[in-house]
Amino acid sequence: MARKKRILTATMADGYVKTIGPTAAAFTHFWRIVAELANGKTEVFWGHAKSLKEATGKRAAAQDAARQRGWVRFAFEVVELREE
Repeated sequence: MARKKRILTATMADGYVKTIGPTAAAFTHFWRIVAELANGKTEVFWGHAKSLKEATGKRAAAQDAARQRGWVRFAFEVVELREE
């Protein structure tokens, strides 16, 4: 029998709301990187993960990306997904 499809919502600290779905995947957390470039522009990267450990593990990758891409600074955030 097929898994029930769910609509998942993440609300970031700045009020940004991301909706994911419908999906049958077992995602539990949403992560976002907001990177500031040397020219003053920003880049945003996001994704979802099946555990808090997996989501927070992206922080090390973000630090490597900051060095490789020359970001001035970046903010890394993780929030729990809510089922709607």
